[in-house]
Amino acid sequence: MSTAILTGTPVAGSPLEDDLRSLGFDVRVASGEDDVSAQVAAVPAGERVALVDPRFVGHRHSLRLALTDPRFPAGAVPGVLAVAPQSRGALTRVLSGSAAGPGPSGTASAAGEAAAGRAGTASGGIAAVSGETTVTEPSHVLRTVPDEIADALDAQGVPVHRPDLGALVATVPAGEDAGAAARGDVDSVDDEAVRLRSAVKSRDGFFTTFCVSPYSRYIARWCARRGLTPNQVTTASLVTALIAAACAATGERAGFVAAGVLLIASFVLDATDGQLARYDLQYSTLGAWLDATFDRAKEYAYYAGLALGAARGGEDVWGLALGAMVLQTARHVVDFSFNEANHDAQANTSPTAALSSKLDKVGWTVWLRRMIILPIGERWALIAVLTACTTPRITFVVLLAGCALAACYTTAGRVLRSLTRKAHRTDRAARALADLADSGPLAEGCAALAERARLRLPGLARPAVALLGVLVLLATALWTPAGSVWTAAAALFYVLTSGLAVAGPMRGSLDWLVPPLFRTAEYVLVLILAVLAARDGASGALPAAFGLVAAVAYHHYDTVYRIRGGTGAPPNWLVRATGGHEGRSLAVTLAAVLWLGGDSRGHAPSQGFTIALTVLAAVIAAVVLAESIRFWVSSKAPAVHDETGEPA
Repeated sequence: MSTAILTGTPVAGSPLEDDLRSLGFDVRVASGEDDVSAQVAAVPAGERVALVDPRFVGHRHSLRLALTDPRFPAGAVPGVLAVAPQSRGALTRVLSGSAAGPGPSGTASAAGEAAAGRAGTASGGIAAVSGETTVTEPSHVLRTVPDEIADALDAQGVPVHRPDLGALVATVPAGEDAGAAARGDVDSVDDEAVRLRSAVKSRDGFFTTFCVSPYSRYIARWCARRGLTPNQVTTASLVTALIAAACAATGERAGFVAAGVLLIASFVLDATDGQLARYDLQYSTLGAWLDATFDRAKEYAYYAGLALGAARGGEDVWGLALGAMVLQTARHVVDFSFNEANHDAQANTSPTAALSSKLDKVGWTVWLRRMIILPIGERWALIAVLTACTTPRITFVVLLAGCALAACYTTAGRVLRSLTRKAHRTDRAARALADLADSGPLAEGCAALAERARLRLPGLARPAVALLGVLVLLATALWTPAGSVWTAAAALFYVLTSGLAVAGPMRGSLDWLVPPLFRTAEYVLVLILAVLAARDGASGALPAAFGLVAAVAYHHYDTVYRIRGGTGAPPNWLVRATGGHEGRSLAVTLAAVLWLGGDSRGHAPSQGFTIALTVLAAVIAAVVLAESIRFWVSSKAPAVHDETGEPA
């Protein structure tokens, strides 16, 4: 139970106390401003506490946005302040006036004095002294105790979230006339309609915006009123997608039609879980992880279902399914790597970015550009329709063509932005790129030797060296016989170039390309060797390769979500235990040399390779999943949900 403390005598007829109780707060009343500190001290340290001016007038959803959002250590709107348990210590120091430090109120002592006796006046301007600057409040608005304390918390380094209220009202009116006007403003705006609109992302794909969100928001409200949580809806979406994959695996036309319908239903639920989280502010660290990882699990499981269904009809499309997963994952790594490299760039003077901003002002170009990149809504709709109306082979061919076009469009645009912008990347960005590279002991050893020799790659040399290693590795695997020792030699060369590419801070304009190049090398290598093994008669080589890439891809997605949550990359022991990208690539090529180059221990040449891929996939999946689940279930990381509308 959270506690809300009214900082004075309740106003007769005000719905404020009922609103607070409906939001889950136990309401207490301070006898006066001097009693606020005592009331706060009486609240258990592990509870959220809110300070509310009893004269507050506003919508219930305004209170909800300030008081109940779990993503922030503190939240405020005029006359209202909420403090999460982790920031209670700072609140206590501000109230006691014992903390020191500059800020909007000059010192924390000044803030304490403000909390003790400066609540404003009922007429004229309110002068809030802030060091040498005087800020004059509007004459119809009071400066309240919660407002002063919120400013003091900001001064002490506690970030106070002040939500964008839009049409919603939140004010502490000064006088009868101002109060009547504020209540009229409240009555003129439909609180529930605003809440429903705000449940939908402000920036989303065309299909989601016009074909799903108009009704999924009402499903979200229905779920909220019945006590369902976003995690439950996310799980329902996963189960629905898995049933869709099972229907596709039947290989029957009725199964394909049912699979397409269920895939759309799964996407509707996928949109609903985020809208429910925004509608009811039910954010959580576990929920953010589930939402992100289940999207990938659903899509790739559906690919596997289509491949199984095609196999029942006598057609092998496992190579296409694996290719679709490789391409889609590589696209995501490009997105993640570019965004992390520019997460806190100090400047962006790119003409390409300026052109993009101008195009955003032309309505139809916005939707066209969002559709070209084939975000998750458009992609799943395409897959669903093609599954129901055509064959798995046609579905994968069209999907590969669309994703390839989208990948070329987005990557080319980002390369142009990077080459033409003048920005200085920070240490955080360089560290994030190094973490995304997923370098194992072999590459780290080569990088250490290069740094010891003071060998630093200038300018564009870093991604160029990485690209050279990738091309040599993949070309050798593609154009030499299966199991050739030349592939293993190329893998050793790839280890060397990988180490050189990550030696030193990654601050170059195109250094963000290094992680996507590494992902492409590892995934495509597995694809090529599995195709060669299948061509030589291996049974199960491509499904085993699909499982291996899926396990490794999960590890890479997990790394991204940890970085986004501000907790950094997975522990070093996990990266070392899984070998790093270069170690796994070398291991796969050695397995190909051992089992694709000839008979060994009575196994057919290709069958041993299939077993090796299966074992490697199982080991990596077990280690990565165990650590990932342990981390996200017990993590104290902030709940970072995707509110940007970036395509998934």
